[in-house]
Amino acid sequence: MTLRVEFDPSNKILLLRFEGALTDESIADFYRVIRQHWTAADARMGIVDFSAVTDFALSSNLLRQLAKQEPCIPDPTGRPRVIVVPQTHAFGLARMFQIMGETTRPLLHVVHTLDEAFAKLGVQSPRFELLA
Repeated sequence: MTLRVEFDPSNKILLLRFEGALTDESIADFYRVIRQHWTAADARMGIVDFSAVTDFALSSNLLRQLAKQEPCIPDPTGRPRVIVVPQTHAFGLARMFQIMGETTRPLLHVVHTLDEAFAKLGVQSPRFELLA
């Protein structure tokens, strides 16, 4: 699994793009990375894009555990985040995560496309720069 981190400085959007196989271990690494980049960029919004993921080898147990944990970016920040998941089976897992964690993540949304994510965030024509 590889992770590309991008940032749109005009809209202050942090974009994380996962590529390859997504496993329980890679999700654990994701939590550390997003917190680090979110803080460094002082992002106002975030998008996690799973469009290029080829295999979702995640356990539903891990998703339940993560949904119950404190979010990697606490929602009292008032900063929305969107998960992009075009694959049908993975979309269901992301929605399960969203529903189970909605009390601590009320500003988290799950959509099928990046364009839907931009619309959800009210952003047009963002320009992303590669951070990592």
